Amino acid sequence: MSRTRLSVADEPAARLRQAARILLARPLLVAGLADDEEFRLVRAYATELREWFERETGWRLVADAQTIRLMKLTADPYDETHPARDPRAKTPFSRQRYVLTCLALAVLERADGQVTLGRLAEEIVLAAAEPALAGTGFTFTLQRRERRADMVAVVRLLLRWGVLRRVAGDEEAYLGGSGDVLYDVDRRVISGLLAATCGPSMISESTPAGRLDALTQDVVLDLDDARNRALRHRLTRLLLEQPVIYYDELSDPERAYLTGQRFALVNRITQLTGLVAEVRAEGIALVDPADELTDVRMPAEGMQSHLTLLLAERIATADRGVRVSELHRHTRKLAQEHRSYWRKHATDPGAEIDLVATALEALRALKLITVEPTDDPLVLARPAIARYALAEPTIRERKEPVL
Repeated sequence: MSRTRLSVADEPAARLRQAARILLARPLLVAGLADDEEFRLVRAYATELREWFERETGWRLVADAQTIRLMKLTADPYDETHPARDPRAKTPFSRQRYVLTCLALAVLERADGQVTLGRLAEEIVLAAAEPALAGTGFTFTLQRRERRADMVAVVRLLLRWGVLRRVAGDEEAYLGGSGDVLYDVDRRVISGLLAATCGPSMISESTPAGRLDALTQDVVLDLDDARNRALRHRLTRLLLEQPVIYYDELSDPERAYLTGQRFALVNRITQLTGLVAEVRAEGIALVDPADELTDVRMPAEGMQSHLTLLLAERIATADRGVRVSELHRHTRKLAQEHRSYWRKHATDPGAEIDLVATALEALRALKLITVEPTDDPLVLARPAIARYALAEPTIRERKEPVL
């Protein structure tokens, strides 16, 4: 988040806007971990923010002296383009790490006020051996370094959230088998982590998709006002969370509601957040001029971001899409052209595979492309990527002035 400070003399609307932006960027604020001034600002406007989010999105805001939690219910529970990441390595969480995170929270909820990393890992091993979980094929042991690395990645995420506070030790020592780490456990943070419309223990569905739907599905009464409110909540969530809303992705009722209420809906969001609405024939995007409210930036600094921008240009100019194999060849060519500026390994044989995969992951997260899964996947441009297409230069001849 930007560290721009607001003085007492600033307009209340500007302070409210800054508080909303802080909360949208970090839905969980913990005293002592969050910036003190930001925490106080959000808490000062908690009443106004609670009313706005409840009315416009259906999200609950819970605030006390130690924690502030915006219960953001995702508009698309099947969106895989914004995964949790290891805070240090920045690698996306695997399915195994997600399961370990849930098991760690379950163990910590029953743990003492302090716990060691070794003890936490042992309890998770026991929990993973429970018949109901083991029957799904999930296994977890600490015999391999890779599994201990999974454990460390989960703990680092919990440290970032404020679930754990490091007292002594270092995770790297545990990873190498030469030491342990002691943590304080904050159950108040644990109790506010789960954002769901239904408690997991109340769900009777057995399939993962069924349970996910039940966790996030709102109950809507068969009344016009209730249906309209549900549509407003969903569309506002999409506008706040997604880089762009395409009309062809909406249902008929959603598209009809957005067509009729677009100005009012967008105006309420832009007034609170300071985002700028970009309305096009294909959809709507809310752009942040300050570039603070995004976890995927484009363009950005670094070789990978430069490559992503160049590949976006290539995809944007392909009328019928482009195969991943063609992007691999194009990347090898680009690596030679820019070898003086890019990292040396970019020209290594096979390096283009990971480089292209990372670039496509970012473009998918920004909803600039879709990828058709085939033997040689086809990458198709979405309308918003057109801004990255370079047109042929226009050469104008200079006219000599008439004397």
